[in-house]
Amino acid sequence: MKNIVLTTIFLFAAFFYSYGKNRISFFDLKTEYKTTPINIDVKHPGLSWKISATERNTLQDSYQIQAALNLSDLKKGRNLLWDSEKTNSSSSIHIKYAGKELQSMQRVYWRVRVWCGKSASQWSAPTYFETGLYDSPDWKAHWIKSGFKQKEEPDPSPYFRKEFTLNKKINQARAYASSIGLYELFINGKRAGNEYLTPGWTSYNNRIQYQVYDVTDMFVQGKNAVGFILGNGWFRHFRSNDRADSYYDFLAGIVQIEVKYADGSKETLITDNSWKSSAGPILSSTIYDGEIYDARKDLDGWASVGFDDSGWPGTSIVDQSKDILVGAQGEPVIKNEEIKPVKIWKNDKGEVLADMGQNMVGWIKLTVKGDKGTKISLRHAEVLDKNGHFYTENLRAADQLLEYTMKGEGEEVYEPHFTFMGFRYLLIEGFPGMPTADNITGVVVHSRIPVTGNFECSNGLINQLQHNIQWGQKGNFVDVPTDCPQRDERLGWTGDAQAFAPTACFNMYTPAFYKKWLKDLALDQDDQGRIPHVIPNNLGPNSVAACGWADAGLIVPWVVYQYFGDKTILEDQYESMKAWVEYQRRTAGDSYLWNTGRHFGDWLAYATTRSDYPGATTDKDLLATAFFAHSTSLLKQTAEILGKKQDAEAYDQLFAKIKEAFNKEFITPNGRMSSNTQTAYVIALAFNLFHEDKIDDGANRLAEDVKKFGHITTGFLGANLINQVLSEHGYTDLAYMLLNRTAYPSWLYPVTKGATTIWERWDGIKTDGSFQNAGMNSFNHYAYGAVGDWMYRTITGINNTSPGFKTFYIRPELGGDLTYARASFNSMYGMIKSSWEIKGDKINMSVSVPANTISTVYVPASSEHKVKEGGSSLSDAEGIKILGSDNGYVELEVGSGEYNFMIEK
Repeated sequence: MKNIVLTTIFLFAAFFYSYGKNRISFFDLKTEYKTTPINIDVKHPGLSWKISATERNTLQDSYQIQAALNLSDLKKGRNLLWDSEKTNSSSSIHIKYAGKELQSMQRVYWRVRVWCGKSASQWSAPTYFETGLYDSPDWKAHWIKSGFKQKEEPDPSPYFRKEFTLNKKINQARAYASSIGLYELFINGKRAGNEYLTPGWTSYNNRIQYQVYDVTDMFVQGKNAVGFILGNGWFRHFRSNDRADSYYDFLAGIVQIEVKYADGSKETLITDNSWKSSAGPILSSTIYDGEIYDARKDLDGWASVGFDDSGWPGTSIVDQSKDILVGAQGEPVIKNEEIKPVKIWKNDKGEVLADMGQNMVGWIKLTVKGDKGTKISLRHAEVLDKNGHFYTENLRAADQLLEYTMKGEGEEVYEPHFTFMGFRYLLIEGFPGMPTADNITGVVVHSRIPVTGNFECSNGLINQLQHNIQWGQKGNFVDVPTDCPQRDERLGWTGDAQAFAPTACFNMYTPAFYKKWLKDLALDQDDQGRIPHVIPNNLGPNSVAACGWADAGLIVPWVVYQYFGDKTILEDQYESMKAWVEYQRRTAGDSYLWNTGRHFGDWLAYATTRSDYPGATTDKDLLATAFFAHSTSLLKQTAEILGKKQDAEAYDQLFAKIKEAFNKEFITPNGRMSSNTQTAYVIALAFNLFHEDKIDDGANRLAEDVKKFGHITTGFLGANLINQVLSEHGYTDLAYMLLNRTAYPSWLYPVTKGATTIWERWDGIKTDGSFQNAGMNSFNHYAYGAVGDWMYRTITGINNTSPGFKTFYIRPELGGDLTYARASFNSMYGMIKSSWEIKGDKINMSVSVPANTISTVYVPASSEHKVKEGGSSLSDAEGIKILGSDNGYVELEVGSGEYNFMIEK
């Protein structure tokens, strides 16, 4: 209770100070992107804070950070681990701890104060972080596995337990846990923590994460029981392309509990061969196929004191290195919300179906009463066919089945343990009677990534598109960024990830999530520098080095840096980035044209059955060379940021050579591309591959192609960029046309078909109601949702001009028959808002600029005299500097604050 109260104080308390009339407060203090984390696994964690002010134009000039092991010492400023002293810097994000070397299992308290102008603030409310187990010698526990014989599939999940006696009053207890397989930890009959699918999915041959739990309130003085369950998860029987047992052929767990007593003494509880284990009610559990659970085999009280485990076999210690253990870096997978079915009915085949109303990812919580031995099965599907029948062909070999056998003892509540499903519809078999909404609850599961971006406009179909984009991200951000969450795949496809990353970073707070995934990308990269198609890689050593996919190794860290301003991600990934570009260089050779290898190309681009036009096929060697150039350009910019001058110069020269070769090979003297497709022009323009005198030709040809077709023809590699490129070259009207189109192919066509997430194909459901090829037809696939980035950046005009949105501009482009649009983005410095609404002959525009940032605002008006802010002329408005007028906009520089403009047309 003491720790809970203390944490609550840290989260909600803030100190204020006044200089003049301005009142400054601090909020959202974070360590390594997290609030009061207890599992910091780096020696120099980044510290961040946000500032709130009552007056406009508040900028931080300097800061001072203090850190200590004792809260009392911190408040008195004594015995400090670190005192940064007054540091001249306007940055309030990712300030590296630079004090005394941190040790394992330390709690470090820290606070900050700032100077704005000549006055210093009061200190912020203190916050804290705790370090994990830095080195393998800190692990006293052993890996253990079950003593009962684990059979071939299906194999039961092993249960482990042991009782301990704690003879003194407990002040603090922390549990450090991990597994080969997935695990759930229990103490005195209760589940520890709110995380699921732990320890998560990483490059298991290189590292396995461990979690840390505050279990202080779960222990009692006297006898205690600790237990855990293991499941296969991503470790075993996780099949892709008929591969099984990708990592291990056994399951094992490791638990270490550090207890601090009130008298200052300590005790360590560990897993070893004195623990016992047994099979239990989970008869089978895999990611793709689901779970079989027999409640008649329940082990009531198995994790509580006094349970009779005399018949349980023992355990054995596994010879498994603990060097592989690392603190959990990403965001944990949790239950985020619950939804109820909107309809339960019998179809014309007599099948009992339930519609959850939303294509979701997670599982069903089943509440039921019935006789012992009653077997209930729940099958999961994304869609019904045009006849209203349950459709699972697109799941391929994935069963997505929950099977529950009742024990017949009153009301029973069941949830699966080590699996998840992608679904909207249920086929319910064996249920005693007709189920109601009280019996069925959808548990929505994904990584704990708070929503940071929201978009809304006057077109309801576009609002549904935004909804679909965000739900597609939720469902495919289950520890790794996957392609789909339902069929026998669910892999971290790199091409999808790089295309969607900008939209993902607007929508949700993704830096920790991506940093964890990118470390696995670097670990799975081979000695030649080749990056696999999927991360973590379970497709094998030859599934590597595809253009537009492997380039995620540069594109994603660059995007994360731009949105969140953390240079560490570039430092961490630099050698990986460089290795990939060097592989491309060696492969291209002296021609600087990458025209070999196996590539996916512009995946799922528009295709037809017409004999005179088979589809919008872009040559793969053009795409490969273009991405070679783009990765080289990003590497050059990264080298500049990291102060690697020699590398920056070398890669600048390499880019120039690739660009020259690209122009000679793929662009005619008249600016026509050898592949005359939308994707070819989009990629060349976005990657700065046209010579200066041919840029307008290329943009015009792209625009003419869009006009000719009247719709988008790109696949995965062009869809994320086409609207942005059109807008950058003066064709926002065409970008709006593409967005507003409701016929196939378009972003809104799936919406008209009832989609609640983004589809893998433009026509997953055809116009006649039939389905596309079942072998590749996911209805929850975020790649085409990448248009969301353009919606934020162009419709509402929010664009960064420096990493982390320290400086940014707002320049909305009105159009598309919209009468209003509004968006918000909770940046590292605070909330940015932009909205506009047309009312008769006037436009109302509002913007919000967080403290410690500066924005350039472009107001859509022909003259400053047609604009008022807060009822005043612009020249009299506080905190606004008029920079000029051009191209139908009045350009203003504004500091922090809320601004409301009224514009006469």
